[in-house]
Amino acid sequence: MLTEPRRRAYLSAMQVVHWLPRAELPFAAPSRPELLLPVAPVEDIDFEVRPAPAANETPVSPQARSGERPKIEIPRPGSAPKPAAKPVEAEEQPAPPRPAPVPPPPPRFSLQLLRAGSCLLLVELTTGQPFQSRDPSYLLLKDMLRAAGLPDAPQIIGEPVRWPLLVRGNMDQGPEAARDFVQGFVQARLEDAPSTCLWLIGLPALRFAANADAEAYYQTLKLDGLGDAWALPGLELLMDEPQRKADVWKAMRQLMARWKSVE
Repeated sequence: MLTEPRRRAYLSAMQVVHWLPRAELPFAAPSRPELLLPVAPVEDIDFEVRPAPAANETPVSPQARSGERPKIEIPRPGSAPKPAAKPVEAEEQPAPPRPAPVPPPPPRFSLQLLRAGSCLLLVELTTGQPFQSRDPSYLLLKDMLRAAGLPDAPQIIGEPVRWPLLVRGNMDQGPEAARDFVQGFVQARLEDAPSTCLWLIGLPALRFAANADAEAYYQTLKLDGLGDAWALPGLELLMDEPQRKADVWKAMRQLMARWKSVE
């Protein structure tokens, strides 16, 4: 049972200025009559506009009207605040499907097959067009054949192999397909007429006929279905870097006996 001083101490601690009990409290002081007056509705309250105080006047603090009392919620014993509602977790969305891997673009190259004596030559066409009699690259090739002791007027075999084969369509034209096509093309020509040595001139000829790269320049390779092959830089590269011709001549002297013995 609370006494009046303790009750007022609790209300002061909760910053409650005016309050009315719902039932008669024991040991409580009698209520003031003005607190029992009905509270005016909010919409009927007129807000009085007061003029601003003059410079020499002391501002008067506003006083609460006797008939008004603020609405203050007093926590009751035994009542606990409701826990805040947990936010609804978003439903786990299925991971989007991974995009299919994009196939590499088809390689682009042009190769010309020629025959000089007992040798076949697979030569890179840097311009994509067949050799012309006055092309500097073709004149260099003729000089290389004369130095090797082979006819300097090689026979052109068929049209150039241009890759990709089709501009449109769904056919696989990637590197593996290009390698299979070039190797099959050369192998078919070797079945018509065998060769003592296959010259692979240019990086595309190396990549798609021998599955090799520039590190194989000036070396001889043994290829399944194609026999012995000789790896050479492209004609344009030999013209741009003339110092490579010495390496070509050095390797050529070691190989000349292969095709000269056939003649």
